[in-house]
Amino acid sequence: MEHARQDHPVDLTAALARARTSEPPGPDTPAGPAVPAWPGRPRPIPAAGPADLDLHALLRLSLAASDGSGRLRPASSAGALHPVDTELVVGTGCSLPPGRYGYDPLRHRVHHLGPRPDGTPPGVTAELSVTARRTVSHYGHRAWPLLLLDTGHAAAALCLAARALAAGEPETRLDGLAENPLAAAHIPPRGPVRGPGGAPRPRPSASAPTPEELLARRSAPPPLPGTPPPDVLRAVLATAAGAGAGDLRWCAAVGPPRPGLTELSTDGTTLRRRATGDARPTLAAWAAGQAWIADAGAVLLAHGCPADADAPHIRRTHLRAGFAVHLAHVTALRHGLAARPVGSWQRADLGAALGAAPGRDWIVHALALGTRHADEENTT
Repeated sequence: MEHARQDHPVDLTAALARARTSEPPGPDTPAGPAVPAWPGRPRPIPAAGPADLDLHALLRLSLAASDGSGRLRPASSAGALHPVDTELVVGTGCSLPPGRYGYDPLRHRVHHLGPRPDGTPPGVTAELSVTARRTVSHYGHRAWPLLLLDTGHAAAALCLAARALAAGEPETRLDGLAENPLAAAHIPPRGPVRGPGGAPRPRPSASAPTPEELLARRSAPPPLPGTPPPDVLRAVLATAAGAGAGDLRWCAAVGPPRPGLTELSTDGTTLRRRATGDARPTLAAWAAGQAWIADAGAVLLAHGCPADADAPHIRRTHLRAGFAVHLAHVTALRHGLAARPVGSWQRADLGAALGAAPGRDWIVHALALGTRHADEENTT
């Protein structure tokens, strides 16, 4: 996808350093088309056979737009600009014939791009790249961290859809080593059908989200008041830490009655205090001046990615942060919380604020949490 290659910055380290400053972005520019100009005619996705991976349902639950503007989709995106583009490498065992396809999330159609590469495994591999212009149109020089976070969210949405459909266990590539595609998610088919006349489809595990939950997930509008109970906050933190392990660390800034920073214990079974005092007003200033964050019940924080990180490290941490926050968002919703991802952070050197060496421990991504939704708050 040549358009995606041309969108990548020459120096991602410099792009991130500039995005972290207090320099305001310039005026908005045209976002361009919301979908790549895939060649050929659009094709509907056929119905799945008893043993097929149902690509129609998989993409509907993960990437497809649900409104005419294309802004409402199951995967979160900064400014609802949705810069992530998807190519599908389809092997055997799927509801589409094997081959390479470009996906149009606005029309929920595919465009055949060519044959599958040699060695394509059964199932589908969704290769995720970005058209940076869409996000740059509003966020300017702050766009690149957001583009990477959005890609991580899209990868997580594909994995959750696979689990909801009881497909094979998904595998993701979020190592940050490649510029194009930035990430990939491989979802194997269910396996062979046994017995005459076919066999019933496997049931999703009890921990898997339902299709209805995935279609209903949305970023809650602020305000998000109400501090989550400790057991719920622990569950959300555990989901994020489990999905975003490695270069990232996780904590949560909580509000009254005991404001401070809290994190998981070493064994992950309890919460422990990392710092006292209310960090939420500072976080509001760091998050592009979004004042409502100062009153959020809690703010889950992914932090790491030092100032001297190279491009693969930057890609890896941001992709994994987006992936983990997406899973944590669904966990929060399942526990009845209101939640909203927060991706734009300036001067957010958390380590330095806590007395450590500067430039080593920056906020990468966040999830604001509350026990009451804005519409509930407005009626009380």
